[in-house]
Amino acid sequence: MSSGIRGFALLGAVAFGAVGGSLAASLYLQAPPNQTIAQEQATAARAALAAAPDLSQAFKLTAHAVRPSVVSISSVKKVRVLNPRLRQRPGVPGMPGIPDELRRFFGDDPFERMLPQMPQTPEDFSQEGLGSGVIVSADGLILTNNHVVAGADEVTVTTSDSRQLRAKIVGTDRATDVAVLKVDAKDLVAAPLGNSDSLEVGDWVMAIGSPLGFNQTVTAGIISAMGRQVGVTNGGYEDFLQTDAAINPGNSGGPLVNLKGEVIGINTAIASRSGGFSGIGFAIPVNMARSVMNQIRDNGKVTRGRIGAAIQDLTDDLAKSFGYNGREGALIDDVIPDSPAAKAGLKAGDIVTKYQGKPVKSSSQFRNAVAATPPNTKAEVEIFRDGKKQTLPVQVGLLTEDEMTRSQPDGGDEEATADALGLSVQPLTPELARQLGLKETQTGVVIAGVEPGSIAARGGLKPGDAITSVGGQAVANLKEFREVMAKQKASDGVRLQVVREGSNRFIFLRTG
Repeated sequence: MSSGIRGFALLGAVAFGAVGGSLAASLYLQAPPNQTIAQEQATAARAALAAAPDLSQAFKLTAHAVRPSVVSISSVKKVRVLNPRLRQRPGVPGMPGIPDELRRFFGDDPFERMLPQMPQTPEDFSQEGLGSGVIVSADGLILTNNHVVAGADEVTVTTSDSRQLRAKIVGTDRATDVAVLKVDAKDLVAAPLGNSDSLEVGDWVMAIGSPLGFNQTVTAGIISAMGRQVGVTNGGYEDFLQTDAAINPGNSGGPLVNLKGEVIGINTAIASRSGGFSGIGFAIPVNMARSVMNQIRDNGKVTRGRIGAAIQDLTDDLAKSFGYNGREGALIDDVIPDSPAAKAGLKAGDIVTKYQGKPVKSSSQFRNAVAATPPNTKAEVEIFRDGKKQTLPVQVGLLTEDEMTRSQPDGGDEEATADALGLSVQPLTPELARQLGLKETQTGVVIAGVEPGSIAARGGLKPGDAITSVGGQAVANLKEFREVMAKQKASDGVRLQVVREGSNRFIFLRTG
């Protein structure tokens, strides 16, 4: 019977029941047409609830299996400062001077400069910290966060059976916020380490630790995102798992586990405006933590790979300007001369699509992958160049600790030429290159001014930026810059290669 005929039949049945059918039939026929469907769904749901205790049992078994491996960590750092009570403003009782942490913004307190030099006696006090950790080997190795124990003079670990043990800091790695501790004790229960690469968004997880000082607290949630960079390591290596399992201060360093009882992350940070749990927490993937731990244990330090290339993420416009489809990959901005990348034949403008056979989704992922590669390893790098893909072998080098910070370059003279992008430029002389921290042999033009509200301003260009290519064509001087710019249409978009503070970047500008 068609749906139209069925509709008519129901309407007729309702009329019949209203006129002379039984009360039971009348009540049934006056019920909403979908009532029987809802009843069937409710019955099916109750039948399915029989499986719910299985999930509850999984959570309980996971907690029982992992909690004996979770420890609370208290750290003590002894600090000696000049007596802070001497920092009182003269004639203003109870009003303190400028706090030390603000002096770098406001300078010294002018009231203090008027004070006679008074003897300042040293005063000792202790800073205490609280966090969590997880035992990962039967001989007492413990994984936690660097920020839980950084600079500590004493570290004490409290196990699940209330034993308090003095811990030794085996090593720390600020770049990933991982620390490794060691305790000497018997009958320790080590938690197995899982594989964080196998995780997917939606996987159930549990966080265990000592939030707000409440030891052995268990919370549950899911993996809500992966590959997050949140800036807590100040330029370090981040590839955080994001979870909605409740994480609060004190959870730092504790394990994030799957429902197999395996550690798949080390809880590290939360995103919060209040300082408490807001539904977004971050954990270091255990594969990254394990690699750092193994190097600290075996070598006493962490070494990282480098290829000597500056990289950035792709935008739709940048990708299109290179004839590349999509935004996944890492765009090479610059290649350091005589670096592994240079020796392998990598160039600025290459788009890295795979590294060691694995797809590259972002510049940060590529950076992390290279850093995790042992120095002297020959790595395969797939790139997109001039509309084609090719694979180049790169001999990964050793990343040293000489990360240099460069001062903001000066804008230079204001004599310049204007162009359609809303900026003015001037020749890049050897003297100006030296002032900007560039090599004296660097060619190009220097931005002398940027018009407020222009597309150049919206694109982030600044006075002092050196433009070395326009639309893929190198510009060595003002004449070449004018000639190449004359062929560009701002409405179609213009790709610039810019040197800022010694690093190359591609910037795409377009009107509208």
